[in-house]
Amino acid sequence: MPLPRSAVAASYARLSQVLPGLAVTEPAAGDALPAGGGWAAAEDLAAGGAVLESFLAWDEAQVLRDYGRRARPDVVASFGLHRYAWPACLLITVPWFLHRRVPRYPVADVAYDRTAPGLALGRLAARPSGFACLPGDPAAALPGARVVADEEALRAEVRTAVAEHLEPVLAGFGPRMRRRGRALWGMATDEVVEGLWYVAHLLGEQERARRELELLLPGATAPYVGTAAFRELTGPDGEPLHTRDRASCCMFYTVRPEDTCATCPRTCDTDRVNKLPATAG
Repeated sequence: MPLPRSAVAASYARLSQVLPGLAVTEPAAGDALPAGGGWAAAEDLAAGGAVLESFLAWDEAQVLRDYGRRARPDVVASFGLHRYAWPACLLITVPWFLHRRVPRYPVADVAYDRTAPGLALGRLAARPSGFACLPGDPAAALPGARVVADEEALRAEVRTAVAEHLEPVLAGFGPRMRRRGRALWGMATDEVVEGLWYVAHLLGEQERARRELELLLPGATAPYVGTAAFRELTGPDGEPLHTRDRASCCMFYTVRPEDTCATCPRTCDTDRVNKLPATAG
């Protein structure tokens, strides 16, 4: 069987099938990442200069348009980081979940455009800088492959790859968010967990995702904060409803106090039961 163009191409193709609002492209070796238009290079966001200012202006305008009020600058920055980090983490977690391959993405190798028509979550251009895989994976024959011993070693690769990409991005956004250290990594932890959990629901594999994420983030895995933090509630008809406790707050309550997220630390269990769909599983 011929190998795909890259170790992660099949994973991103599957992602686009279940989440068509997000597109991922892989520039050929030697080609520059796309620039201009709505594209923002991850390393420019990390630099915290004019590109980040322009990026956050989109969030500021969106809040005013959709909710009829302005958000505080730190809230705008929190929204902007979430809207970048949620899809960016999928670049790493989806290939791991689907094909047990963990690509590495230094910030110099990723660009993001959230203005593309017809793509609610935007598009990512990403060129992996090598990848880790398990023994026996056919992709081990591809350039840039690094074979690791077992599943736990591969989970360590996921944690390292996400941290490698997000650490400079957090440094760029952090001053505008008025958050540091643990608070920023709490948000990063939530992006890892909730992004993959959502995609796994679309794949019909939410239960497996919960198990995998609990192993990925069992606690004491710095710089991440806490565990995957899943737990089960009981619905009005006795059905199980799965939720989790976020390590951070997205600050949406400052814009619309009556409409907090189902996993928000500010949302009590009674309200969570009302917000969670009866089919949550």
